[in-house]
Amino acid sequence: MSNSAGDPNFCPECGNVLPLPGISDTVRCARCSFCIPVTEFSGLEVCSTVVFNPVEKSSTALEEEDGSELKGPVIDRRCTRCNKEGMIYHTRQMRSADEGQTVFFTCIHCRYQEKEDS
Repeated sequence: MSNSAGDPNFCPECGNVLPLPGISDTVRCARCSFCIPVTEFSGLEVCSTVVFNPVEKSSTALEEEDGSELKGPVIDRRCTRCNKEGMIYHTRQMRSADEGQTVFFTCIHCRYQEKEDS
């Protein structure tokens, strides 16, 4: 592509993933509104890959010390205490309905808990 020596799948201005060319004459970046003519994509092959985690790694149930189970999906998030990858999360609506949910994260290694207001 003439505007960038980088990957044609990404916006040369902001680095955002560009949408696939459609019926429009241009492809517009959703983030910075950079436009590029569809003709720039002529002859390029567009490929995508989806990688799914194995079922045994996508969720877990850990036994707590008090006998209760810790359940939930495991995500790739680094614990701020033990610096290991892998936390379970769940959400709760703690504030008013027009505000975001609170996300609670629990480390599967050291059981440290963090919260994040979204």
